[in-house]
Amino acid sequence: MQTILYHATTIAVFAVLIVLLFGFWNMMKGKNPNLSQKLMRWRVGLQFVAILIILAYVFVTH
Repeated sequence: MQTILYHATTIAVFAVLIVLLFGFWNMMKGKNPNLSQKLMRWRVGLQFVAILIILAYVFVTH
């Protein structure tokens, strides 16, 4: 279980990073502002999931 949570944490953090960078890129290019807002909402949701996975990992390891 520990290994699964470790890898899930890594994947979740990278997913947050990818959405964050894509949102910044979209904002800097001045493209669709609605897409930027949607991406930032996705980022917040992914951060929530990442925090839950990290808390589960800490709970399992201690």
